[in-house]
Amino acid sequence: MAKWLKEGKSENEIIDADAEVRKTVEDILSDVSNRGDAAVRELSKKFDNYEPENFVLTEQEIENAISKVDKRDIEDIKFAQTQVRNFATKQLESIKDIEVETLPGVVLGHKNIPMNAVGCYVPGGKYPMVASAHMSVLTAKVAGVKNIMASAPPQEGKPHPAIVAAMHMGGADQILCLGGIQAVAAMAIGTESIKGVDMLVGPGNMFVAEAKRQLFGRVGIDLFAGPTETLIIADETSDPEICAIDLLGQAEHGPTSPAILLTTSNKLALDTIEEVERQLKILPTAHIASESWNEYGQVIVCDDIDEMVNVADDLAFEHVQVMTKDPDYFHKNMTNYGALFLGARTNVAFGDKVIGTNHTLPTKKAARYTGGLWVGKFLKTCTYQKVLTDEASALVGEYCSRLCALEGFSGHGEQANIRVRRYGGRNIKPYASAE
Repeated sequence: MAKWLKEGKSENEIIDADAEVRKTVEDILSDVSNRGDAAVRELSKKFDNYEPENFVLTEQEIENAISKVDKRDIEDIKFAQTQVRNFATKQLESIKDIEVETLPGVVLGHKNIPMNAVGCYVPGGKYPMVASAHMSVLTAKVAGVKNIMASAPPQEGKPHPAIVAAMHMGGADQILCLGGIQAVAAMAIGTESIKGVDMLVGPGNMFVAEAKRQLFGRVGIDLFAGPTETLIIADETSDPEICAIDLLGQAEHGPTSPAILLTTSNKLALDTIEEVERQLKILPTAHIASESWNEYGQVIVCDDIDEMVNVADDLAFEHVQVMTKDPDYFHKNMTNYGALFLGARTNVAFGDKVIGTNHTLPTKKAARYTGGLWVGKFLKTCTYQKVLTDEASALVGEYCSRLCALEGFSGHGEQANIRVRRYGGRNIKPYASAE
């Protein structure tokens, strides 16, 4: 039976914190909905000390920002975007329109239609999340989205050059320098100066994630992508130093980012805990990672590999790094995860930044029912039907008429009956079922 050598905050404590976040977000969304640009400007000044004449960057402002980015950084962004574009393109090629004749004269099909307007949020906060621009903007571009709006918070009172460069290179049609709840609210609701979009995508902190949750329905969203979650699955063959840095490397995202070690080795568990403490003394971001580890970090020891699979599926974490004798066993048997990283040679940072898979992934157990952001999220699969012959219309109409009568839908039934009369020569009386 699984045992916890280290536990994080209780579920009740987390629920209480979430309730406070919900109320804050609700108030801000209401303010933006009621007062538009004025509310957005006040919020930007309050949270980011930034209130430009216009939050939408001009072409000149974009060029100025890009000119400040080091040439090597531009080349690195190009490399990362090439990997993301290549994988997204292959994914798009796997999505097919279909058309099939299901009965003589009856043609059914579906067509994959890109969204018209998407808002991509790129987190800035403690770190400029340049890679998030590739994952959202570039993937939407590959999907064929007509209008892509991208937004990121200011850094030190101005647009972050590398983020602007990544957005522009990824294909953004409009770039906003705006962060937090006010950014996703402005893109979703629309203001006097910012045209609302049809869908919001991109990761963010707990406030951005909650804002997307509350806006869902008014607009579409990709998924609930809150604070980063990382699960390390390891056994006695694993290196505690690698386990520790793979935990802390994600815990540095923020003070509420859970990082968990799941293992069958008590020795590895204890050695990793010790190694985490050693690394926290030298890690430059230890002030954040240590808070996350102390409050949300866990170490769980299981009896065997199957129990690890069960516990991992129950956790349904965003990132799952597998470093065991047989990583493919988890690939074959796990069902709930955002993304798998199989073997010690890969890691979550590769997926976050450069390898080509998308890093916007489900959190808070959403992996039970959805995968992460991908090119298919920007497509609507819409069905259509054609009836090509009188005989087919009359045949389907007779079945439809009787089924409508079974449910008591007279108007529906008459839609079928009139086709039977017109195309089948049957004298069915109005609002009567077919015999």
